[in-house]
Amino acid sequence: QVQLVESGGGLVQPGGSLRLSCAASGSGFSIYAMGWYRQAPGKQRELVAAIRSGGNTNYADSVKGRFTISRDNAKKTVYLQMNNLKPEDTAVYYCNRQFTWVNWGQGTQVTVSS
Repeated sequence: QVQLVESGGGLVQPGGSLRLSCAASGSGFSIYAMGWYRQAPGKQRELVAAIRSGGNTNYADSVKGRFTISRDNAKKTVYLQMNNLKPEDTAVYYCNRQFTWVNWGQGTQVTVSS
């Protein structure tokens, strides 16, 4: 059974940076496209970045140019480097497969505030 554990969130001032990590257990990690999602209070969960098994990436317009997704298949880990953070980036961030979700992890809280 696949488990996903997100970490790296915190409180940061506008313009700051954070790096999120998502460690996966189970087999087959390298063949799946992975995504970072976020859910702000009162809003639906949205996909902000995704990375295919071959490394191709895509981003939501709201984070393009500021966020970078990467993966280390040997470590079964996907990362999200977030730069120039804005208050509207405040949310709980989750990772999951992009197309065939498994059980969601606990997520990691990102709060951008002065």
